[in-house]
Amino acid sequence: MVSCNTGLLLESLLARLALSPAVLVQVAQTQGSVPREAGTWMAVFADAIVGTIGGGHLEYDAIARARALLGGADPVGAHASLRVALGPSLGQCCGGVVQLHFERVQAGDAAALALRLGSPRLTPVALFGGGHVGHALARVLAPLPFELSWIDSRDGIFPDSVPPRVSCEHSDPVQAAVPGLAPQSRVLIMSFSHAEDLDVLAACLKRQREQGDLPYIGLIGSKSKWAAFRHRLEARSFTAAELAHVTCPIGVPGITGKEPEVIAVAVAAQLLQTVDADREEAAKALR
Repeated sequence: MVSCNTGLLLESLLARLALSPAVLVQVAQTQGSVPREAGTWMAVFADAIVGTIGGGHLEYDAIARARALLGGADPVGAHASLRVALGPSLGQCCGGVVQLHFERVQAGDAAALALRLGSPRLTPVALFGGGHVGHALARVLAPLPFELSWIDSRDGIFPDSVPPRVSCEHSDPVQAAVPGLAPQSRVLIMSFSHAEDLDVLAACLKRQREQGDLPYIGLIGSKSKWAAFRHRLEARSFTAAELAHVTCPIGVPGITGKEPEVIAVAVAAQLLQTVDADREEAAKALR
């Protein structure tokens, strides 16, 4: 059995570890094109696997080595490292190099593992609008590395229960919530009215002008909607450079479906792209 829901991985690992030992397999370092990034892990039990390091043959061999360690057949002891060149060693097309770390763990290691593996870095997202697309987005974003603030001006718009890492906020006027957004929030604007959309967008652009801490401002709608909004925002003295910060239409290009779930997937993919791009820029700055 393989568990791959990132929100439940650590909880599942700790629960199983209370009953039986495991070998933790972690991607320690990477070079070139590889299936998963450094820090990715899986726990191999005698009868189960929690998580995944990806890579097909890479993972298959890692599981076999972990089970050997678990059974005491591997002479390297409780800790081991393995460098794998994916092309020459495994015939995989990725072609990069992965350094894997193997570690026997048991119930007494639970507290340390919770500190090491817990609290993943989450990107804040502010979603304005509780319509059909908003509901679909909340569901799609739930297992992804985001922390969602879901905002609407109407009463009774949110579901009775929401996924973890989702907080609901009633704000009337709705744009009054913008100053309190978490720094570095990705903002999605899809309220029930164009008037509210425009007010929220103007408030976001004002905050971006003053604080520069909203890296993505997305507005749902067509090119014609954005043309109309652009004209009105220019009348409010926003510059062309400031308006260029707005993404409209939203979602990765090439997905034409209009169903709420399709839009939600396209938008979630675009948000992930922005996060990856920001991390790449940060990495370049450190080189």
